[in-house]
Amino acid sequence: EDLAHVAVLGSGAFGRVTLVCHEGKYYALKCLSKAHVVQTGLQEHIKRERTVMAEFDSPFLVNLVAAFQDPSSLYMVMELVQGGEFFTYLQNREAPLSEEEARFYAACVVLGLEYMHDRGVAWRDLKPENLLIDTRGYLKITDFGFAKKIAPSGKTFTLCGTPEYLAPELVTQSGHNKAVDWWAVGVLIYEMVAGYPPFYQEDRVAMFRAICSTDFKMPTHFSKELRDLIKRFLVRATSRRIGCMAGGVAEVKQHPWFKGFDWDALAQRKLKAPYVPKVRGPADASNFDVAQTGQHAKHNSRYISTGVFKDF
Repeated sequence: EDLAHVAVLGSGAFGRVTLVCHEGKYYALKCLSKAHVVQTGLQEHIKRERTVMAEFDSPFLVNLVAAFQDPSSLYMVMELVQGGEFFTYLQNREAPLSEEEARFYAACVVLGLEYMHDRGVAWRDLKPENLLIDTRGYLKITDFGFAKKIAPSGKTFTLCGTPEYLAPELVTQSGHNKAVDWWAVGVLIYEMVAGYPPFYQEDRVAMFRAICSTDFKMPTHFSKELRDLIKRFLVRATSRRIGCMAGGVAEVKQHPWFKGFDWDALAQRKLKAPYVPKVRGPADASNFDVAQTGQHAKHNSRYISTGVFKDF
């Protein structure tokens, strides 16, 4: 009740994300229906997201401010990122990104993944919809529902992620680790510059077959350096996938496609972004498809015992 509802930023099966105000400061409030979470058996999934986010503090990730619950809902108060979804930005463009533009955005993702991987966390859900643009045009990683701590030599077997971005080891359910994130970076860079993902087919079985055989075509306008980088990301054997070998993330940063890129300046947020969203003040939600209101957030759901979500 202390949070004044300003606008809806997004909604889905589990609940919605709203723009809220508390003591003059604006945040994004993620509200999840306990009933829906329980019905779908995702209690541990949601608690893991909250636990993982509580450990993060990076300019390249959407950070958690607070988490609480009432009898019907779970709430996560997160920093507000006002530039909208990167997916929307790509969709609204008349042409794919240039390699120079894509390099900036890819680098933001690389630094976000480096931060997570250094803490033993695999993200497992990279896609343009899960990247937000901040007021300065930098990307921030959001939605950590599939994020999971995995031991350095360990593997996990849960199938998760978005079909077009799944690594072969996810498709075959043969066990995976943070290497799936580097595969997805290759898919993202390809999609940014081509305008479509490398393995997409309407027939999902055919798409999975193409992923497992790394069967894709490189557009003719891709530079030699970009072709090489994507080939190094989209390698079936994780032991040969760039980012996963002994050199780690340094190999990605030192690849010729990133030649001359100032990683330190990016980390210090001193680089000029290719696109800076128009934001008219701290309460502006115009970069999201929203309906402005002036009400407090209210959610109806049947009562679920707080004990089910102990320590949320």
